[in-house]
Amino acid sequence: MLSIISPYRYAPFNIASEEYILKGFSEDVFLMYINDPSIIVGKHQNTLAEINLDWVNTHKIPVVRRLTGGGSVFHDPGNLNFSFLMNEGDEQSRSFERYTRPVLEVLHDLGIHAQLEGRNDLTIEGRKFSGNAKTFVYGKTLQHGTILYASQIGDLSEALKVKAHKFSDKAVKSIRARVTNVSEHLSEPLPLSEFVALIRKKVHSLYPEIKDYSYTETDIAAIEQLAKQKYASWEWNFGKSPRYNLSHEFRCKAGIIEIYLQVNKGIIEEVSIFGDFFSSRDIHEFEAALTGLPHNREAVMETLIRMDYRSFFGAVELDELLDAMF
Repeated sequence: MLSIISPYRYAPFNIASEEYILKGFSEDVFLMYINDPSIIVGKHQNTLAEINLDWVNTHKIPVVRRLTGGGSVFHDPGNLNFSFLMNEGDEQSRSFERYTRPVLEVLHDLGIHAQLEGRNDLTIEGRKFSGNAKTFVYGKTLQHGTILYASQIGDLSEALKVKAHKFSDKAVKSIRARVTNVSEHLSEPLPLSEFVALIRKKVHSLYPEIKDYSYTETDIAAIEQLAKQKYASWEWNFGKSPRYNLSHEFRCKAGIIEIYLQVNKGIIEEVSIFGDFFSSRDIHEFEAALTGLPHNREAVMETLIRMDYRSFFGAVELDELLDAMF
């Protein structure tokens, strides 16, 4: 087994590194990384229904779709992430209990009563501090998890404060739980760097044959390329969302405007507009112009500006229309 601590905090790079390792390494790998503020969504989720898009855009943070299922999580420099990438295929070897054991043992050593609760959550006093997910892909097992150590819980809440009433879909929904930071339960302060060292030491004791490994220049170049092509792309992070419907009604100076979108694989397939506004142009022309576009704020904005959107609705602001569509 190889032990890797990523030197990078860019979420698309670190999520891409898991796929790169699964595809390219013959050895089992234990990986740890810390990301700058970012949102990581599950493979089968509708991204727009999981995030606070306004907050994400304002703070310019990456939103990245991972290879595993489950719910959305917020990462920041107070959040430690760990991955086991193993040459194993049977369900028993892929149990959440097995790969969360090092984390629980370290916390028990620190005097914290933490436990695996439900299927895949680690909790302290009934509050969640770690969510875990797994998959079998490329002939290997990937199980990874987060550890809220000293995360900004307020930012977590804002990042995942969604407007779910807009969306109708069958995508996997995140289950919001009461959360806590590990650092709040320590008897004495412990820097995250020392906690990382304790986790690493525990894993090394459980796998005596383990060896430290640092990414080579070849590794870094390949991971960066994968991150750019896939994990930092709109197509993967938003376009891979399952089919969904969006509906929203709002009032503006022009009157009431109702917007209905059907989206499949990130592409707007059908648009319907209703309301009591007065239009000098056929609204079907507006609907046709949006049909076939990526459900991407920038792409829609460019089209709205180009078609002179006010000629369809009257006194409506561009941001009012865009906010209703996302």
